[in-house]
Amino acid sequence: MKAKIIITPKKAVLDPQGKTVQNALAHMGYTAVTGVHIGKYVEIDLAPGTDCAAAEAALSEAGRKFLSNPVIEDFKLELE
Repeated sequence: MKAKIIITPKKAVLDPQGKTVQNALAHMGYTAVTGVHIGKYVEIDLAPGTDCAAAEAALSEAGRKFLSNPVIEDFKLELE
């Protein structure tokens, strides 16, 4: 089983990296781009036979407490 955690800045938080990339894309001719958000992607391999519900609960807690800053970031957890 594999867990994927996607961490992005909250919409209300200024994202200077995203703004820089957006401006660069505009200068390159990509004028349809109206917003860019730079985040983090974490992929975690889980042992065979791992209980899906327990893994989801544990990784959600890790996402809130350790992997993201809940004040300025959102995270999304996917299990495959």
